[in-house]
Amino acid sequence: MAHAARKQAIRRKAQRRHSHFYERCSHWSFSRHGEAEPIRWHRERWVLAGTALLITLLSGFILPAWASAMRTPTSPMAHTLLPLALPKASPVTTQSPTVEDWQRVQVQPGQTLSDIFASLGLGMSDLQRVMDSAGSATSALHSIRPGQEFDFLLGHDGSLAGIRFDRDQANRAMIRFDGATAKLTLQPRDMDKREHVAHGTIDSSLYAAGARAGMSAGMVGKLADLFKYDIDFVQDLRVGDSFTVIYDDIYRDGSYYTEGDIVAAEFVNQGHRYTAYRFKKSDGSVGWFSEDGRPIQKSFLRIPVDFTRISSQFSAGRMHPILGRMRAHKGVDYAAPTGTPIHAAGDGVIKYRGWMNGYGNFVIIQHSGTISTAYGHMSRYAAGERVGQHVRQGQVIGYVGMTGLATGPHLHYEFRVNGVQRNPQTVTLPKPEPLPAVQLAQFKAQVVRPQLARLKQLDENVKLAKVASGRHSDN
Repeated sequence: MAHAARKQAIRRKAQRRHSHFYERCSHWSFSRHGEAEPIRWHRERWVLAGTALLITLLSGFILPAWASAMRTPTSPMAHTLLPLALPKASPVTTQSPTVEDWQRVQVQPGQTLSDIFASLGLGMSDLQRVMDSAGSATSALHSIRPGQEFDFLLGHDGSLAGIRFDRDQANRAMIRFDGATAKLTLQPRDMDKREHVAHGTIDSSLYAAGARAGMSAGMVGKLADLFKYDIDFVQDLRVGDSFTVIYDDIYRDGSYYTEGDIVAAEFVNQGHRYTAYRFKKSDGSVGWFSEDGRPIQKSFLRIPVDFTRISSQFSAGRMHPILGRMRAHKGVDYAAPTGTPIHAAGDGVIKYRGWMNGYGNFVIIQHSGTISTAYGHMSRYAAGERVGQHVRQGQVIGYVGMTGLATGPHLHYEFRVNGVQRNPQTVTLPKPEPLPAVQLAQFKAQVVRPQLARLKQLDENVKLAKVASGRHSDN
């Protein structure tokens, strides 16, 4: 009890001594139950906060400075500068390469070389200079064609400084002029052949089937030319006929240039199979041959004109459209537009050229001692044609017309054996001779066997694709 009383006395004495502090802090409370009053910032609190902020800032400056002062100083490295003799620099002159402004001109239908020169402000004297300087490339300037390109380099005054053009498929000719001096150079082009394969089935026309198979119109035309001796593509073609072709396309400088040649082909027409293989003979000439080694090109064309329809068949008796009475028709009439070229059916000599009653303008070609062909109703003859002149198969001998007794433009064509007319559509044409024995063996070993295997494989792939397609459609 005495101890507790003593503690109470000490507490009262302290309260009296520090009464001013207790009066000032009497409202401070840590009680959770009492209502908390908002803290008010008095002078003492502002002093404490400022002191703490000052100490923090001083520590940020004083401590790094003290650490730097305590670090051991390092002695700097000594560097020695030595004189170095440099080579004298020669003055450098930068000259940008000169870009020549070549102007490209494409030949338009009906345009001549002199027309092209005139369009660029060049005269006949410039054209003559080019012709005189062309050398081995002169022939390319004599026969220009639509689509062909010429590049011209003109001086500041419009004078001709150079010309470039294709000398042939694989070489470009360039002629540069320096005053009166001309220099011709030939630049080889990068030529590349790329092989393609195609298979088609006829459902409307040969060209439509070829287009679906990815062939160009020009390549389809080459296919028709190969088999035109055996197949009449106007009358003989049937739905379901098929073809398989291996052919080349030609690329120049990496870009497509033109269609190449057929390497091997097979055509099935009305169940009959025809083949053609490209082969280079011992004399260097190239031709197409059937599997037995006979030339595809027969001695005679079955049809010597591109026609639209047969207007009259070979007949022992028909009603003549003009005379109005029965009369034998000893040839075949092929209707075609006036001016359509007529070709010689085979190699031979012109035996007759002139007017013939009923036939109009008429030509007879003698091919051998027993065989001749006759062509009637021509509108005109080919230029330079004369009796006794030798003609080659396919050469143009005249143009379709309706001279003589004719009701419309057409070619009247006759095939004669010992002077007697025979039906050109059914007459048996003589077969050409096969390759000589040694070349025939090479042809079969090097061409027929490997290419025939490829053609058969292509046909098998097409058949399998059709079977798979049929199964897929059934499912």
